[in-house]
Amino acid sequence: MSDTVLAVEPAAAGRPSLIVTDPYTGATIGMVAENDPAELDALLDRARTGYALSRSLSRFARHEILARAATLLREREDEAADLIVREAGKTIRQARKEVRRATMTLSLSADAARSDAGEVIPFDAFEGSESRRGWFTREPLGIIVAITPYNDALNLVAHKIGPAIAGGNAVILKPSQLTPLTARFLVGLLIDAGLPDEIVTVVHGDRHLAQALVSARDVRMVSFTGGFATGEAIARNAGLKKLAMELGGNAPVIVFADADVDAAVEACVSGAFWAAGQNCVGAQRILVEREIYARFRERFVAQTVALRAGDPSDEATDVGPMITPASAERAERVVADAVAAGARVLAGHRREGSVYWPTVVEGVPFSCELWADEAFAPVVVLSPFDTEEQAILQANEIDYALHAATFTGDLGRALRVSEQLEAGGVMINDSSDYRVDSMPFGGAKYGSMGREGVRFAYEEMTQPKVICINA
Repeated sequence: MSDTVLAVEPAAAGRPSLIVTDPYTGATIGMVAENDPAELDALLDRARTGYALSRSLSRFARHEILARAATLLREREDEAADLIVREAGKTIRQARKEVRRATMTLSLSADAARSDAGEVIPFDAFEGSESRRGWFTREPLGIIVAITPYNDALNLVAHKIGPAIAGGNAVILKPSQLTPLTARFLVGLLIDAGLPDEIVTVVHGDRHLAQALVSARDVRMVSFTGGFATGEAIARNAGLKKLAMELGGNAPVIVFADADVDAAVEACVSGAFWAAGQNCVGAQRILVEREIYARFRERFVAQTVALRAGDPSDEATDVGPMITPASAERAERVVADAVAAGARVLAGHRREGSVYWPTVVEGVPFSCELWADEAFAPVVVLSPFDTEEQAILQANEIDYALHAATFTGDLGRALRVSEQLEAGGVMINDSSDYRVDSMPFGGAKYGSMGREGVRFAYEEMTQPKVICINA
């Protein structure tokens, strides 16, 4: 991959530029002009025009645009993957997988555009309505503000704008300040595929711009993926509009003594350290039945230390850099705090710049930040348990959740535990970070608000409209 700057959008006089850097090398790879909150009226005017265009497109036209965009992304997979590596720091192998997932997300969105149009309502099944016939359609909401994070810079953008376009909406997209180029690349593909460019407006700016957008009366929905503090601020400022939020997790994995230990270790190592642990459904707390704890720990640590960390462009690299040196420093501090409280490091806990080596810790007090909060780093906690009830209590003690997982050879136990785990999804004999883009995806307990997954996001981004004919 070249060290040249990927994209330059000079700022107008008095308008700042957002500098984009490579997480691994620190080199500048691009810059884009930032928007000022004072531009809000102009941005909304453009979005209103986009909405009029979007809702006037036939379902077939929306389908064709999204399907062509999927084809274009498939054809430009290498270019997109290289961009993800340089901007987000994912390893090249992981970046290719993200591009393939985003291609599927666009394809699923194309299908939603023409398959989920509404239903017939059997009015004549009810006394007094025998002469009536009718149906409901799914109509667009209007202008949707989509705010996306850096950790899946391509696919999480596709998960918001794909269903929104399928439903006939306009989108004001505010991607992460750390990964704006990947988002712009995807929007460019959609325009190349025939999307009128007013339908998606890409903006860049700080929290003041975000506050102006989410509080605007003309905005009918805010779809946000990010942290709890920002989510709470959006909820306070949004007013009367629909909110869909994915606010992170702290995934528990329960491994019972009757599990296939080798399979569980392999799945959990992948689930813990994918994308340098910057994964909201990544395995963070692995609870292992005491009978097999020592065996699981030995094998898990052995596989962890065998992982290669460093240059994400190298095909042999397993774990790339975190998004910024400050993120790696935070991970290092959280682990150091746990060690000071009595925890023991079994592997890793080494940092060079933005690279933090895959780290395994045991004996973490439940009061520590590393246990109680989302690490969002390549750090995993191992903890033994004695009974099924104890494991479930420990898994559920965090007041927010996305995914959980359990490994067991007992189907009855698997179903019983999955019913008791408080999470948006439970993976049985698989890593907590398994996700396919057609499934409903979202949180449980505190902060749970809406669902992603193309069909479910499409339904969040549309509303039923009833048509009733008195014959």
